[in-house]
Amino acid sequence: MTALDTLFPSEEQIPPGVRLPAYLEQREYLVGGELRTWAGELNPVASPVFVRTPEGLKQKVIGATPLLTSRESLDALAAAVKAYDSGRGVWPSLKVAERIEHVERFLTAMRAQRTAVVNLLMWEIGKTQPDSEKEFDRTVDLIVETIRALKELDRTSSRFVQDQGIMAQIRRAPMGVALCMGPYNYPLNETFSTLFPALLMGNTVVFKPAKFGVLLVRPLLEAFRDCFPPGVINIIYGRGRETVGALMESGQVDLFAFIGTNKGASELKRMHPRPHRLKSVLGLDAKNPAIILEDADLDNAVKECITGTLSFNGQRCTALKLLVVHRNIVDAFLAKFTAAVDKLKPGMPWDPGVAVTPLPEPGKGTYLQGLVDDAVSKGARVVNQTGGQASRSFYSPTVVYPVTRDMRLASEEQFGPVVPVMVFDEDAEAVRLVVESQFGQQLSLFGKDSARIGRFIDAFSNQVGRINLNCQCQRGPDTFPFNGRKDSAEGTLSVADALRVFSIRTLVATKTTPDNTALVQSILTRRESDFLTTDFLF
Repeated sequence: MTALDTLFPSEEQIPPGVRLPAYLEQREYLVGGELRTWAGELNPVASPVFVRTPEGLKQKVIGATPLLTSRESLDALAAAVKAYDSGRGVWPSLKVAERIEHVERFLTAMRAQRTAVVNLLMWEIGKTQPDSEKEFDRTVDLIVETIRALKELDRTSSRFVQDQGIMAQIRRAPMGVALCMGPYNYPLNETFSTLFPALLMGNTVVFKPAKFGVLLVRPLLEAFRDCFPPGVINIIYGRGRETVGALMESGQVDLFAFIGTNKGASELKRMHPRPHRLKSVLGLDAKNPAIILEDADLDNAVKECITGTLSFNGQRCTALKLLVVHRNIVDAFLAKFTAAVDKLKPGMPWDPGVAVTPLPEPGKGTYLQGLVDDAVSKGARVVNQTGGQASRSFYSPTVVYPVTRDMRLASEEQFGPVVPVMVFDEDAEAVRLVVESQFGQQLSLFGKDSARIGRFIDAFSNQVGRINLNCQCQRGPDTFPFNGRKDSAEGTLSVADALRVFSIRTLVATKTTPDNTALVQSILTRRESDFLTTDFLF
């Protein structure tokens, strides 16, 4: 048994507060306001946590979810299409204040399931307990902020504008049926960051949970059923190629919200028979570099790069995936950085102070070792003491240096705890690396020379969606735009931007004549339209 193996607990060592109930066999899925029971094949949910037994270490299988087919997914789509009813359904016809009331009822029910969802986040994807709690709380805050932003948007839209003899009211209207799919690394937060803006703007939704982090939706199924009209939100499970492929091929999906790989997004979009009618918002791959100049504050750079590269084992699209360090300071930087990496505590997600946890993807350790082996075969080496150690679902943080452009680690998104370090001499080298990358989400710049930093900003402003100065890459605050260029994204998300993504500006306009003014005034005074209204949301 290796040192990493000893980190796995026996059943008796698992704290009572984080233990799951018995095997969670889920057969329910939500279609048309009804929790249907699936009698077919189930997909086992294996935790990245192994448990010590008299027979040795055994992977904990915590439950199972339905392996639905295209038939069930098309039933869900039909329910969403019916609920939307070409924009005349109950949900798209509701006033904004009424849709907000439904979401606020859901929030109350969601808060009551905090412990259950947090525990499942730990068991399903190996996220630490503080980070799991943070994901839940941040998701609640995100929905609250989205409601606030919608009220502000509606207040702005309640006024009339006049220009060139035309008066008009410009409001935002829903677009139809949305398909929402989130990633396994933030299966609650990033999924709900598209799901709830879509709902609040009056669209109906088919939601398919991520490939890992599936069971954690189960505690919320009744709340989804009870808090929304039938067919407004439909939740399906199963293999994506069969279930989601059928949805896209139908041509009845109007909005596609997907967070995953650019390859997966491209394959799904190609299935839609009317791509010009499909509006997409996509969060895709990234290879975010940190460029560390010779005048950087090394202590700060190390601190930010430790979190940036290895928070949640590097399994974040916003993680720093490549450290590009000036040759004059690379030795000093590596000495401090590798020392800090080797101090990171490995353990179970619920262990106090833990920083390195098991990886949820089967075979991930083998894939990461392949990247390291490729780099080593071309002249790099593992430079931290604990690097390259692996066992079961554990892979120790591994710092690889010097990485060169011909190595896979220079361009391939590792999405795990391997940190490639590249050296540069001239600023033009760092610029060329970013310009030639197929990805363009974010980057970080560490340095003090304002003129030099200014030149870098100008070089990168048309290459990435966000430039971070002397700090790690990140998504938040959620009020800031979150986007990317090249193969990293399509569309922009933020609290306010998401509301616009899932809606379209629609206006009622007329010539400013006495008769037309009187007509509009009558509609408003008698409240004869839910769309044309000057009601003010508080």
